[in-house]
Amino acid sequence: MGLPSCRPLVQSTSGGDASTRVMWRRCQDVALLLLPPLILLVAFARRPLDPARTGKREPEAAVALSVMSIEPARRSVRERLRGHASLTPNPLLQEVEGTHVYEDENELNWSEVGPRPLELQPWANDQPSFSAELDRIVLYVNTPQINCSRVVCSGEVEAIRHPVNSPSWLLCAEEWLLPLTNTICVAYSFSMDSRDADFLRTTSSFGCDVHRFDPSGGGASSGRRGNTKAGRQDDTGVVIQHRTWLELRAPARKTRARRRASGPRTLADIMAKLGHATVHFLYADLLSAEWRVFQNWIEAGTLQRVHHMVARVHLEWAGFQVGGPEEQVLRYWFTVLRGLGDAGLKLVHSSGGDGQRVLKRYVGNARGSYTLSWVNTRR
Repeated sequence: MGLPSCRPLVQSTSGGDASTRVMWRRCQDVALLLLPPLILLVAFARRPLDPARTGKREPEAAVALSVMSIEPARRSVRERLRGHASLTPNPLLQEVEGTHVYEDENELNWSEVGPRPLELQPWANDQPSFSAELDRIVLYVNTPQINCSRVVCSGEVEAIRHPVNSPSWLLCAEEWLLPLTNTICVAYSFSMDSRDADFLRTTSSFGCDVHRFDPSGGGASSGRRGNTKAGRQDDTGVVIQHRTWLELRAPARKTRARRRASGPRTLADIMAKLGHATVHFLYADLLSAEWRVFQNWIEAGTLQRVHHMVARVHLEWAGFQVGGPEEQVLRYWFTVLRGLGDAGLKLVHSSGGDGQRVLKRYVGNARGSYTLSWVNTRR
């Protein structure tokens, strides 16, 4: 059956105008009838072929996925101690004009000379003298070498300008001495007497990954033992327990290869095993083994990678693997203290311990132990 034509339905008797109007009305009706089929035909023609019928399989379209992490953002130490600095024009921590470092004219530039054997310092009075050697040690531990406008006291989590009470130790919180904003800080604690609880609390509040080393397996705070980091539950750091200890001296190559994983290691070996290039905060209470351990760190150049160090030094007796006349022991102790300074560590704070016996002698101008706080200004 053919399509209806656009001829007039009736013959007009009044002229061509009426006939023309009837004809165009008929054409409009025809067009309206044909429009829907034409639309369906065009849509079908543009439809892609069914892969099942053609035998060809179209490549799957890439699906864009948006991954949203629910882990809280980890703020750096600078951001934590700075507080809400982003909301104010002036940061909480800033270097002040009075902040400076006291340099000794004979101080070694460790980055130039590199690691080398520790050489004994000359006698204080050009000859052995117990009082003279002790006096210069006391002068050293009671003379801060850097002035910090902001500090974090032991066990605290915020930076302040002036401590109300004398803390046992403190950390220099000048912004230029803190870990970089995009850096996850690392803290090490070597302690067998559980006196590091405040250090663990402070560095954990910084969001650091805190590693505690104790061969006995005990600890002042709970944490995961071993070398696998515990899961992070909030914006604070974790404390990881390790049953290992520090070598007093760098072991021979054969001995190093034979020792067990839980045996003593040098600080450089521990850092290498854990994959840490830098230790931002280090605490050490080595129960009189610190003198030989410090000597090893100085001679190996390891202290270049330690930014802040808090350590307890003991003067009651000579210490492990240290011997000789009293004057010689005091001279050796001062040599180690000077070696720490030559490696870049500047004394920030000193706190005297209980007792006034040095090498089993009662003395009126010294303490039997000191907790010393240093910061590395050469990193």
